[in-house]
Amino acid sequence: MDKSYSVVHRSLAKIDALGLIQGKPAYTDDLAPGDALVVKLLRSPYAFAKIKSIDKSQALAVGGVACILDWKDVPRIPYTRAGQGHPEPSPHDRFILDNYVRYIGDEVAIVAAEDEATAEKAISLIKVEYEILEPLLDFEKAIDNTVVVHPESEIHDMFPIGFEPGRNIAASYKMRIGDVEKELSASDVVLRRSFFTQAQAHVAMEPHAAFASLDIHGRLVIVSSTQNPFHTRRLLAQSLGIPIRDLRVVKPRIGGGFGGKQHIHVEPFVALVALATKRSARIALTRKEVFESTFTRHRMRIDIEAGANRNGVLNVMDVRVLSDTGAYGEHALTVFMVAGSKTLPLYNKMKAVGYGGAVVYTNHLSAGAFRGYGAIQGNFALESMMDEIAHEIHMDPIEFRERNMIREGQTSEVFKIMGEGSEGVEMVIESCKLDRCIARGRELIGWDSKRLSWEVSPGIVRAHGMAIAMQGSGIPLVDMGSATLELQDGGWFKLRVGATDLGTGSDTILAQIAAEALGVGPEDIKVYASDTDHSPFDVGAYASSTTYVSGNAVLKTALAMRKVLVEAVAEKYALKPECVEFDGKNFFGPEGAMLTNLVDLSFDTLYHDRALMKTLSSTASFTGGKAPPPYMAGFAEIEVDLGTGKVKLLRYVAVVDCGTTINPNLARIQVEGGLLQGIGMALFERVVFGDRGKLMTNSLSRYAIPSREDVGEIIVEFAESYEPSGPYGAKSVGEIGIDTPPAAIANAIYNAIGVRLPQTPFTPDVVWKAILEHDPGPTTPKNLRPQTQLPR
Repeated sequence: MDKSYSVVHRSLAKIDALGLIQGKPAYTDDLAPGDALVVKLLRSPYAFAKIKSIDKSQALAVGGVACILDWKDVPRIPYTRAGQGHPEPSPHDRFILDNYVRYIGDEVAIVAAEDEATAEKAISLIKVEYEILEPLLDFEKAIDNTVVVHPESEIHDMFPIGFEPGRNIAASYKMRIGDVEKELSASDVVLRRSFFTQAQAHVAMEPHAAFASLDIHGRLVIVSSTQNPFHTRRLLAQSLGIPIRDLRVVKPRIGGGFGGKQHIHVEPFVALVALATKRSARIALTRKEVFESTFTRHRMRIDIEAGANRNGVLNVMDVRVLSDTGAYGEHALTVFMVAGSKTLPLYNKMKAVGYGGAVVYTNHLSAGAFRGYGAIQGNFALESMMDEIAHEIHMDPIEFRERNMIREGQTSEVFKIMGEGSEGVEMVIESCKLDRCIARGRELIGWDSKRLSWEVSPGIVRAHGMAIAMQGSGIPLVDMGSATLELQDGGWFKLRVGATDLGTGSDTILAQIAAEALGVGPEDIKVYASDTDHSPFDVGAYASSTTYVSGNAVLKTALAMRKVLVEAVAEKYALKPECVEFDGKNFFGPEGAMLTNLVDLSFDTLYHDRALMKTLSSTASFTGGKAPPPYMAGFAEIEVDLGTGKVKLLRYVAVVDCGTTINPNLARIQVEGGLLQGIGMALFERVVFGDRGKLMTNSLSRYAIPSREDVGEIIVEFAESYEPSGPYGAKSVGEIGIDTPPAAIANAIYNAIGVRLPQTPFTPDVVWKAILEHDPGPTTPKNLRPQTQLPR
């Protein structure tokens, strides 16, 4: 622990921890007015259909029904639900309600009633006549299919993203660095592999919720469980066709988001009811609705062709991606881009790199932002391929990576060409302790390249596997955070930020940064966050941006506040500012003479001293010219039952370079949470659709997520690191933990059974089938496993 810090690099408790433990009302639906109308939604039973007619007469006759709205009653304005910067990189391909429904669960009508039972009764009485259309459910057959998911003429992109809805393409992209074909032909070893990643559900504990009302001025006030209030305000104004100035969005405590609350899901519905009835309206989705009607992770097929020399030099990689965005194109392009931009720079010594592909529409539930979006899919394919090459050339997978991976002081052409939202940005890596992460991880796991798998009892095999990963810290030249500090009477500070704490503890982190810069105690910083009327602008919590982007804004603001305080004291005592020192409590003049203290100054400036009477405050903003990546090495130790295909994760070691850990305990919790979600994607979680597009895994009894009992020991350590551009040397940590488990576990399974599993998740049936296909005999031979004696 760095003794030069007083507040940062300390594991302080979350500032809201006690209230949450005590069960204080904090979440959106806790705060909704008791007399608010209850909003429920009629949803489509068909994957693809056109609405011919809607009869609401019987439903409207039910006592207690306030209003029922269908597609004819709402503005027909194409917009995107994806909370991103302006202009949005997602196509405007959605209407609040439409006469087409494009997946089972798509919204058909909005019902508002005095209570939930009445609303449900009204929904049952609405009669809808559909023209049932043939759905498009296979994303590998989407391009140029006779079924066109979006035939409407009004939809459009905001700038060129390869948007071709007539071909079922939401976005497309292609890039080349060097001569890919030449380097492939010159390589000693060329491998071609295809990898598949499944859709994954967010499963945040708090469902999507919002309530709306009109204030005394007639402005629409939305209280929402959202990760990005300012984007929500802008997108909601677009969809409703009203000025942004007439909207206010407030974010209370969030019970988990993971990217699922980076979109507007329910806000338009309560807004329309409030506008129509002039009453408060509330909505909270059921768990079934969250599964069936919000978002999943994008399914992907990733084809890789790679060439290397037998001396361990990786020459070239050509990556082709097909991504399933489902019914709407939210985050279609950005998720696709991240699959390359947050993976390919890991290996920056290649002579040629290719990346390209398309994001396609289907009549499945939409995909959208999900922690580590794109990066986890790309990392699974890339790091599986790296092991494939290492085994092909009989080299230790760690040594192969170390020969080719990026190092401190280096850069990658991929940064410049594919930087998400920031093409042309040169980024030299000023902090990269990936070598230390690998060294410490192999020590903790007990890595032995000559013993990557071993039999512990008849039919039970243990094995090791590993992977490395990188992420980012916000989106350079796009993401922005702001902060305002005000001195309050009594000598404490109000910190107003637009950053969004979604359970990560970011309010605590930002308070620590402010306290450190001011030299005060963390108890002297009170955080007020995420109200678009009262908070300074911030893009919100996504892209691992808060600590780096919003933290830098808070640091700038706090340093400016120190200057404001010193100048006020200098003015009071007729001194030059450079003659005044401030230690966090007291102000000293020439020769160390005591002048005043912070408490007295606060009363002077606000009450007593007519020459000084003014609010002492500062505001600053930050947007980065780079997005310094955190790095991680992940190591898995598994046990495979060759008789059943059951894979047990015994240990997972994660060693992370995220720069200075502002709050080490909160950083560790973030990594552990990400690891568990990545482990879930690798071994447990599988979104399953029926043959007509119905989501079968629509409850927690049908959708398996790992509990603490399902995984063995999780070990997280941090490599000592300092990022010069970050607040007190910090980089991001929110997403990096999720990236490596699928590849590391896949590599361990290969070492255990000798079969490459190219598709997540690795459930017992999948593993057992692979074992049988590898050796269909009545018993599993000992030579099933691969050669683990790796010649040098």
